[in-house]
Amino acid sequence: MKVRNHLVVMVKTPVPGRVKTRLSRDVGLIAATAFARVNAARLLRTLARDRRWTCWLAVTPARDFCKQGPWPSRLGRLAQGRGDLGARMFRPMEILPPGPVVVVGTDVPGIRPAHVAAAFRSLGRCDAVFGPAKDGGYWLVGIKRRPRLLNIFRNVRWSSKHALQDTIANVPEGWRMGLLETLEDVDEGAAYARWRRRR
Repeated sequence: MKVRNHLVVMVKTPVPGRVKTRLSRDVGLIAATAFARVNAARLLRTLARDRRWTCWLAVTPARDFCKQGPWPSRLGRLAQGRGDLGARMFRPMEILPPGPVVVVGTDVPGIRPAHVAAAFRSLGRCDAVFGPAKDGGYWLVGIKRRPRLLNIFRNVRWSSKHALQDTIANVPEGWRMGLLETLEDVDEGAAYARWRRRR
């Protein structure tokens, strides 16, 4: 069986009140939802057509799994399923065909194909790779999945400044780890204002 690189993009249906709830407290429901829709569409336009990896959508909520949504219909889809963010990120790593898996979200406007390519290159020599975010979380995580897959997402304080630190603490002794460039996710008003200025 041919081993492929797998890129999983975590997407949430952009419905006001169900997406970017932290951001909506600062900029309002309409602006936060528009950001979610625009940035997800832009990210998928730039990443999904790259032949260096197979792109998958991990969709939530589960009832929207079969809906077209604002996403390309040609992409394979996975239901994110239940559990915290860690459980939902680990699920594709358990079920996808052989090959390294890289997971990204849609709230980091700075992600480019070069970042994803760098992550897969890192997994050629490392067991795990992270893209740190300025707020203490991370915008990318990748795992080689060979010779075995271990869950590094347990007991992580998600949506906090400790998320990256907690996940790294779960990386088994002996695993080699790579770090990418630090990027900013748009979860609050000041980051949103910087994103608007860059646009």
